[in-house]
Amino acid sequence: MSAAATLQALHTEEGRRNPYPHYAALHATGPVAPLTGHYAAVVHGYDAVSRVLRDPAFRVLDAEKLGSQLPGWDEHPSLTVLMNSMMFINGEQHARLRRLITREFTARRVASLTYTVTQQVEHLLDRLAEHGGEVDFIKEFAYPLPSNVIGELLGVPVEDRPWFQPHVSAIGAVLDAGGENKFAVADKAATELSAYFTELVRQRRKEPRDDLVTVLSAAGEDDAPLTHEELLSALVLVFNAGFETTTHLLGNGLEVLLRHPDAAQRLREQPELAASYVEEFLRLESPAQLTTRWTAVDTEIDGVGVAAGSSVLVLLGAANRDPARFTDPDSFRPERLDNAHLTFSAGAHFCPGALLTITEAQIAFPRLLARFPGLALAGEPAYRAQLTLRGHTRLPVTVA
Repeated sequence: MSAAATLQALHTEEGRRNPYPHYAALHATGPVAPLTGHYAAVVHGYDAVSRVLRDPAFRVLDAEKLGSQLPGWDEHPSLTVLMNSMMFINGEQHARLRRLITREFTARRVASLTYTVTQQVEHLLDRLAEHGGEVDFIKEFAYPLPSNVIGELLGVPVEDRPWFQPHVSAIGAVLDAGGENKFAVADKAATELSAYFTELVRQRRKEPRDDLVTVLSAAGEDDAPLTHEELLSALVLVFNAGFETTTHLLGNGLEVLLRHPDAAQRLREQPELAASYVEEFLRLESPAQLTTRWTAVDTEIDGVGVAAGSSVLVLLGAANRDPARFTDPDSFRPERLDNAHLTFSAGAHFCPGALLTITEAQIAFPRLLARFPGLALAGEPAYRAQLTLRGHTRLPVTVA
């Protein structure tokens, strides 16, 4: 099967549900395959993906590139919010925004949140115990945990956090294939989120608190504070990145554990293994499956030419299962010693919230297994109809 046909199969319902056989087919063709049409190539080999992510010649989708693909994009509030965030900016402007935001995601700040994470985990475990029987793990644990943690970090009131989840998800949905069909919902969500954060920023400037909204409201360097648009986009991005990836890591990881009861029992007995388990969850069932890059200059990737102005599809999930990089890549092996997956990207756009996501999962999984030794799947999971972010819409489990 050609690379183009394999990619087409990936965008079917079954392909989204189980992309891994299609990744294996791509690996059989080499690390990179040329394409015609929207993308000049698909990059799926580990080394090739790592190079593209780190090479400054390859840029993230930014306003310049989007303008050539979708004239009038700035009429959509959802795209405006995204394009003003550091996720979709290149060069010095990206470096400036990244410096301002990543200095707030230091190991020290994440460590200071450990108590908050532990408290939230125990609170949700108590709720699961009270509920008993069959529960939806995504709804009752995987969504509220990161939402509450990032809400505490930002300073979003507890009562407002459930309102955030569908709004942020709606904005992110426009990034997936076919996302242009979701503009109506996403634009409404972006408008409402911008209004909410505008008011919250006004309150924090009047009455500062020890939270990220207060800190970012005053952030700047060399007399160049964040603009209002940059600030709103940063807050939306932090909340989005703070709960979406973690939610799917928790759901994907739990399904893996429940389908490997011996491994689950080992983690239950040896909670100190949580770090290696979480890294293997991230490699095997990456929440982030793909990204894109484009180049303003003629270049090449492993001998495949990429002309200036062309885009390439970068399959993170495929790179994480490259047999040339990982032994027995389709198997769950938490004892892997060299497990440098690319789930959080690499280079200048490495995810600044990676440490917080990992910390939440390392705390949650051992406590979940210890609290409920009879935890088991209660039915077939339901999966998101997206390929960009891989995860569940529902994960039924029996709590015992």
